[in-house]
Amino acid sequence: MSDETENSVLVSSTGGVVTVTLDRPDVRNALTTDVTAGVRDALDGLDDDVRCVVFEGAGDAFCAGGDVDAMLRLRGDEWTTEEAVRHVIEDTAGVVKRIHDCAYPTVAKIDGPAIGAGAAVALACDVRLFSTEGRIGFGFEKLGLAVDSGVSYLLPREVGAGVAKELVYTGEVLDAERASDLGLANRVFDADAFEAETAAFVSDVAEGPTAALRTSKRLLRRGFEVSLETAIEHEAAAQGALFGTEDHEEGIDAFLERRPPEFEGR
Repeated sequence: MSDETENSVLVSSTGGVVTVTLDRPDVRNALTTDVTAGVRDALDGLDDDVRCVVFEGAGDAFCAGGDVDAMLRLRGDEWTTEEAVRHVIEDTAGVVKRIHDCAYPTVAKIDGPAIGAGAAVALACDVRLFSTEGRIGFGFEKLGLAVDSGVSYLLPREVGAGVAKELVYTGEVLDAERASDLGLANRVFDADAFEAETAAFVSDVAEGPTAALRTSKRLLRRGFEVSLETAIEHEAAAQGALFGTEDHEEGIDAFLERRPPEFEGR
């Protein structure tokens, strides 16, 4: 993929790492219709050279939540309730689902607030890297609303039902340390070292065996929904397919030669 600017989202690619930047700092990267369209375009543009996808926000926020303008349209009778609900499902929640379903490893870089639907975007990613400036919260109740954008599905799977209810009922905005304690942050880095540390983490993921990581991601997702016996069957079938890959051959050779593997993503 080549660098491009589209619909308030910046997309860049280097070394198999695609970075998707929500670029509406004027609204703290809220999921406006132009932002959601840009994210969909970015995901549609992924090709076989991709090895990892990183999501970040421009300015001082990761993503401040849903489209407030859409709420105002409903309040001003420009939209019917049905139109507003369809907007949430197709645009806001639709983008969260697309990120969640992305076949490649995904990483959220959070060095500012990730709130409401923005927190759902973070949860939809496989790994969440926080700077000490990062924040995350599920304050739908502050707008008199129930959770949406997949939070009812994603949040309990990360923190358990009891903690999920607490976070939703109180709307507490968690700092990076508290997010880490609850399992919402995989790593927390000092703000000054954030870019270098996240780049090193992403590079490590991107240098892995692409087909194997994509398959592991799929298996881990299925593992929540099937029995142990079925999970083992799925794993066995996947391994059978991976035995013939060049990355597997390289892994075996590197092991026998006592050197780090150099995976090519094939």
